Amino acid sequence: MRNKLTDELAVCGMNAVLAIGEHHPEIINRLFLREERLPSFTSVCKLLAERKRPYKICEDEELERISKSVHHQGIVAMIEEPIVEPLKQEDLDLWANEGKTGVLLHSIGNDHNLGAIARAAAFFDVTFIILNEKDTEARLTTSAYRVAEGAFEHLKVRSIKSTTAFLKDASKQIVTIGTDVRARMRIGNLKDIVESYKPKTCKSGCRAGVALVLGNEEIGLPKEIKDKCTCLLRIPGTGNIDSLNVSQAAALFLHSIYER
Repeated sequence: MRNKLTDELAVCGMNAVLAIGEHHPEIINRLFLREERLPSFTSVCKLLAERKRPYKICEDEELERISKSVHHQGIVAMIEEPIVEPLKQEDLDLWANEGKTGVLLHSIGNDHNLGAIARAAAFFDVTFIILNEKDTEARLTTSAYRVAEGAFEHLKVRSIKSTTAFLKDASKQIVTIGTDVRARMRIGNLKDIVESYKPKTCKSGCRAGVALVLGNEEIGLPKEIKDKCTCLLRIPGTGNIDSLNVSQAAALFLHSIYER
């Protein structure tokens, strides 16, 4: 839940708030928690007191009202409104030079999917998540933070104006892997494919940077975006179900990229 008057976002859930308290306690403006949660957040409360910011012991009813969620797990932090900065060329250059992995999301559907993908991304050492600024559904919301379980504190989230324009330029520096249930090539071939499509700018012996491109789980990636990817891969299955949830597919692909 966003507080438009104070430009704050409610973050709830133990792991999500613990991660913020460990990595970015300075963005916490206010803290609301059940009494039994206090021992886990003593240091955060101390920092808040030093900054003359409030923390309050609350019951579930008040925590639910503040977070607009019954899944608060006894802790709610009001943080500064997250700002997703535009992706810069130097970001991409660094990513390519260091052989990092990133995820590009195009109309993935909702903030729950964003949170679940972020959780898998942080688990498999992903550096970036890139969002299309026109996607109004997948945003950094209370739900996204809760589902991510603290993952956003380990990721850089950036935005782009055009997915096709980004891929046109990025594919010169990194391997861009599009996901497509009808692709000829399979996820099992990922390692060999990354090596064969390694950009010319990647020096001999260096690890190629990779961007996994994910689309809407119902309609997939648009043709114009698939055409701009370095290659398209699919996850083979029985065919009993048309496709996996986008966050499940992301986890399988990211594991494969991590293991290459």
